Amino acid sequence: MKKYLLIIIWIVLIAMCLSSSEKIVTVWLIGDSTMADYSKYDNYQNERYPITGWGQVFQSLMTGTQMKELKDLIGADSIIVDDRAVGGRSTRTFFQEGKWRQVYESLKPGDFVLMQFGHNDQSESKIDRYVNIEGYKEYLKLFILQTRQKGAIPVLITPVARNYPWVDGVLTNTHGDYPGAIKEVASETHTLLVDLNERSMKFFTEKGRDFVTSNYFMNLPPGKFQAYPEGKTDNTHFQPEGATEVARLVCSGLRELAGQPVKPVTAGDFIVADDGTGDFMTVQEAINAVPDFRNKRTTIFIKNGTYREKLILPSSKTNVTFIGENVDRTILTFDDFAAKTNRFGEPVGTTGSASFYIFAEGFIAENITFENSSGPVGQAVAVRIDGDRVAFKNCRFIGFQDTLYPHGEKSRQYYLNCYIEGSVDYIFGWSTVVFDRCTLFCKDHGYIAAPSTLEETEFGFVFLNCTITGSAPEASFYLGRPWRPYGKSVFIGCKLGKMIKPEGWNNWRDPEKEKTAFFAEYGNSGDGATLEQRVPWAHLLTPAMAERYTVNTILGDWATDPGLFTNAKEN
Repeated sequence: MKKYLLIIIWIVLIAMCLSSSEKIVTVWLIGDSTMADYSKYDNYQNERYPITGWGQVFQSLMTGTQMKELKDLIGADSIIVDDRAVGGRSTRTFFQEGKWRQVYESLKPGDFVLMQFGHNDQSESKIDRYVNIEGYKEYLKLFILQTRQKGAIPVLITPVARNYPWVDGVLTNTHGDYPGAIKEVASETHTLLVDLNERSMKFFTEKGRDFVTSNYFMNLPPGKFQAYPEGKTDNTHFQPEGATEVARLVCSGLRELAGQPVKPVTAGDFIVADDGTGDFMTVQEAINAVPDFRNKRTTIFIKNGTYREKLILPSSKTNVTFIGENVDRTILTFDDFAAKTNRFGEPVGTTGSASFYIFAEGFIAENITFENSSGPVGQAVAVRIDGDRVAFKNCRFIGFQDTLYPHGEKSRQYYLNCYIEGSVDYIFGWSTVVFDRCTLFCKDHGYIAAPSTLEETEFGFVFLNCTITGSAPEASFYLGRPWRPYGKSVFIGCKLGKMIKPEGWNNWRDPEKEKTAFFAEYGNSGDGATLEQRVPWAHLLTPAMAERYTVNTILGDWATDPGLFTNAKEN
């Protein structure tokens, strides 16, 4: 008897261990009535059925087979679907009513957020919900930005088709320019996209107008359903069969995303994968394998994963490219900070806190998150760069104080479509840098730029067409302050959020620096761009002066080479 009891106990313990090791991810759904879960309403069967949103049945499709097919994308053994879609909501009203905040505050790293808006945004006759194309794009970008801030993965979904207009037996688009706007946002922000509008139009067309009208959409005969005794004609919302087919279209779109790497790996490149499926399991091992002073480019493809390493790219490892599989899920991180002590009990200092040191020339990175994960503990650098001709595209830099350290005095650096977040002086250093169409996310309070430009260096930090946003309170951030007397920083064509202080700039408690530093603006917009209260020693560029601030003029023609980020193998 005791023998059988012990066997039972062991079986239970093994089952508990297996259960506890299972990875579960939450998939959040945000959007409108076509996605909503109507079963949450009281007395649904009697008062609303058969209306069904596709999100309502999404969980039921997450079977073992489906999860197996989606595992490469989701990265989990199972998912929990949390449908927060609400009827009648546009991107704007979903945000303004606090519904997005409820999701945002609950997000965890690795979660997914599926976003489908458009039906209500395009309703010009309903001013309470209407959002024009530009506003629509901005709200989508905000959702994407804040999703990524929490370490979750955004997925954009174009609005599902309505059951009209049909032209010669073909269902056509009724959403105007809104599906195209989502595609533009997906391209600009490098966000995963499921084109549900196109998929559903094609699918419904194949099924035929009569079948779709009576079986998929809410076109109900009188007396059949208790909630609709007089029947109903509705070619926007779905019956259960229609909702299920639409949910399957979404799943098929997600499966295709799972099978598409962000960028193909060319022959001869090193592959890093923490699961052992590549050439190396750590990034530093791959760096060490690069031949010293190689003239041709060496590409290191890094598969999805969180790589906790303190990395060094030595000056001898020239012309190296890092390509991440997915910017949200390829994370290089470490947690040193300035006050942390080394083995001798000495503080490591600001420079010693860096998660990644780049000393080599010609380094390029795409689709990677660089992070210092130590939190708000003072100076804590994510990346320090000394090498010349260094470029980043679609990368994220995560930290608090002193996130990004362009250190080399002669270093030229180019950041295209990148995301950088932090608090105090979160971009600081000596280098000549162009931030092109980047997003700067301000946290708490502080200063964006703290340049220490040399007197003889013509340009310092130049921000072109960037977006300054964040969670910081209103009027809590300066555009910059001079770390050294000749610090230079210029913002041109940027959208400045309301967290920017009216005075704009700070002298770092040293009036003498007002005589030598060069801080300037031109053509900015947004709540923080008002110039009336700017400090008197700041500069307003003339059109002629602003024309000089081009990527080519500031950095040289290497930064505008069309092959810079496109499988370039030689410099």
